[in-house]
Amino acid sequence: MKQSILLLFILCGFISIGQNLVLNPSFEDHLTKHCISMLGGFNIHITNWSIPNYGSTDFFDTCEKTMGGRNYNGFQEAKSGTTYAGMYLYTDKNYREYIQGELSKTLIKGKNYKMTFYLSLADKSSYALKDIQVLITEEKLKPCHHSNNCEKAIKPSKATEGKFKMYSNTDDVYFLDKELWIKYSFEFEAEGYENYFSIGNFYRNSKTKKQSSLSNSPYFFSYYYVDEVSIEPSEKEVNVKTESFVKAKETSIKTNEIYTFKNVLFDFDKAELLEVSKEELNQLYKYLKTNPELNAEIYGHTDNSGLEIRNQELSEQRAKAVSNYLIKKGLATTRITSFGFGSTQPISDNDSEEGRQLNRRVAFKLIQE
Repeated sequence: MKQSILLLFILCGFISIGQNLVLNPSFEDHLTKHCISMLGGFNIHITNWSIPNYGSTDFFDTCEKTMGGRNYNGFQEAKSGTTYAGMYLYTDKNYREYIQGELSKTLIKGKNYKMTFYLSLADKSSYALKDIQVLITEEKLKPCHHSNNCEKAIKPSKATEGKFKMYSNTDDVYFLDKELWIKYSFEFEAEGYENYFSIGNFYRNSKTKKQSSLSNSPYFFSYYYVDEVSIEPSEKEVNVKTESFVKAKETSIKTNEIYTFKNVLFDFDKAELLEVSKEELNQLYKYLKTNPELNAEIYGHTDNSGLEIRNQELSEQRAKAVSNYLIKKGLATTRITSFGFGSTQPISDNDSEEGRQLNRRVAFKLIQE
């Protein structure tokens, strides 16, 4: 073949389409059904949300004129909709406030998820924090459970008898913006028990990392607004499109249907995978790992440039390179087969570069055992 190969496809579906598993993620569904802001009322009125201690987390609705966007600690508009939470994450008395959310279903063991929410530091806050955590739990945390510190920093082992794990943002940053909403996110692999999560500062003052922030308040505290909380499957990287160019609408890959890789790339006339190809193949490997009943067939194709005998050889080598990579990752050799078709199965004409580019591809099909 006379030109560099870029195995592209025109796609646009995903192995898993983004689905937020957090119930009532922006606090818009509340029992009052009208504009109201409630100091300390978050635990009472917000559907599918609670607080895991006896703090007094606040609820603000910007459609309420007296104390919505403008509140006792400053001013902020909602990140989305009209509502958001407000809570003390640090005070000089170790007082803490939290929010506890509920998932629509238990997370799947071994599956990767991404958690995201947005923070904004209140105007009057004297400190910005780096230590903000998410405690993901099997059961709903109980206020004062095995502890007398009902309004202090929660110690996870004293707050639940079920399974739990604490996570935090991996970026080495202080959340210090008092005007904009700042994204907080991390990815994790589920262990299969996760039903609830709590957001806040689980460290006592002596362990909390803080940074001074300009404030006209005589008190020493960190008060944050929180909005737009999500936990979604993170395996979105494997983009797919069927050979008929019909836009994929499925929430998962169908068996016995051919999909084309987007970024499985090779240098001119070579069959060694480029580094950029591996991310997409890793996602297919994860999908096969979590679906052991599925086997895979890999198909290599070329355009009609050059000698057909070389095109056939090259298509076989490239399909084999993909197959070998997945086997090296840990996929059993009995679960994958590779084939090369040279230029015999074009999906577009070979009269233009655009058409030839579509014909140069590696595809796969999943087969149920």
